[in-house]
Amino acid sequence: MDFNFPLLLVLSVFITGIIALIDRLFLLPKRKAAIAQLTGALNEQGEAGEAVQKLTKEPAVVETAKSIFPVLLFVLIIRSFLFEPFQIPSGSMIPTLEVGDFILVNKYSYGLRLPVTGTKVLSIGEPERGDVMVFKQPGKESINFIKRVIGLPGDVVRYTDKRLTMNGKPVPEEFVAQLSDDRSIYRLYNEGDEGKRYQVRKELTSNDFRAEGEWVVPEGMYFVMGDNRDRSNDSRYWGFVPEQNIVGKAVYIWMHWPSWTQIPGFKNNGAIE
Repeated sequence: MDFNFPLLLVLSVFITGIIALIDRLFLLPKRKAAIAQLTGALNEQGEAGEAVQKLTKEPAVVETAKSIFPVLLFVLIIRSFLFEPFQIPSGSMIPTLEVGDFILVNKYSYGLRLPVTGTKVLSIGEPERGDVMVFKQPGKESINFIKRVIGLPGDVVRYTDKRLTMNGKPVPEEFVAQLSDDRSIYRLYNEGDEGKRYQVRKELTSNDFRAEGEWVVPEGMYFVMGDNRDRSNDSRYWGFVPEQNIVGKAVYIWMHWPSWTQIPGFKNNGAIE
């Protein structure tokens, strides 16, 4: 079962806020009235003091709700409108992002959106080619994906023989190195123009011909690909990302922690290119 944390957070803020409001409007005035009545009725200060203390004490539910409501509200505002942390679960964005990288996603780069529904309430900016973007997987909106924006609305994207063409022009790429790991032999390239250049990985041993084709990006949609071109489940397979599925722009790596059995590290810390 997928865990919907934004919905849980919104419900928690709502419930604790309602409890605090009910106490402020109804329960607290009743307690004050009872205290005033009791104070006037009792003659002995000791008995009055003990009884007043009991009436003054808030119910446990009210006390808990009032104490955690400001914290939950603060977290909701930060997470919904400013920054949200994510952990990279797969290698589809290697070499830019590694499995276990913890990143910050700017939630206002592409406009302010309501939590849970994702409805845009204020337009601030739009995704640009080369941005690393977090979005909800089309058709499986409970799952967050992270890929690089390749095609904007109206673009013609072509990917054949491991080369990317945009609107009829090859996207510049520069060979960096040929390396190998326990799975394959691969090459690293710097891809993109001077305005936005990033590194991609292409395997020499991959024969994944399904990744080839040409796509025209519809209005209100985006074409995305992983930087690990031969090991990425992206727009080449399942289509375009609707504008309403956008979560935000990945901007910074703040920790690397691949598993619970390892010590967290900070070797990858830095801005995401």
